[in-house]
Amino acid sequence: MMLSTMHVLYSDHRGWLLAWLRKKIGCPEHAADLTQDTFLRALLKPDDSMREPRAYLFTIARGLLIDHWRKEELQRAWLDTMRYMPELIVPSVESRQLVLELLEEIARMLDGLKPKVRTAFLLAQLEGMSYGAIAEQMHVSQRTVERYMAEAFHHCYELRYGSASEW
Repeated sequence: MMLSTMHVLYSDHRGWLLAWLRKKIGCPEHAADLTQDTFLRALLKPDDSMREPRAYLFTIARGLLIDHWRKEELQRAWLDTMRYMPELIVPSVESRQLVLELLEEIARMLDGLKPKVRTAFLLAQLEGMSYGAIAEQMHVSQRTVERYMAEAFHHCYELRYGSASEW
């Protein structure tokens, strides 16, 4: 995108986007950060995606907002967990940050899965359930669970290492 086009886009739409994000988040600093991130992402996209600039910016901002909320939710859950840990085993600040980053990466990976695939994957990985037990609980065939698991593993692999076509 040309810088002059981005300047016009920024000057024409920054105000309403910032106001919308401020209303959603309630924090002017976070809203300003997300506004800047939205325009940065828009700058990296091709021009043909700008036919409807407000809709386009709204879509980017909504995705960033969802990521922001997910991150806050993970942080709250992690801090709640740490509250119940004895002081002697509370991880260092660096370790806590690494765990939060890992949790965010896992959440992004799971978020890209269809709900039934995600459910099957979590039942197998977190609950240790067999494919047969998952099939019973989800009221599907074991073969369907196997397909769900293959799809989940493939999705996670591609996010982690890229698609096979890139090799």
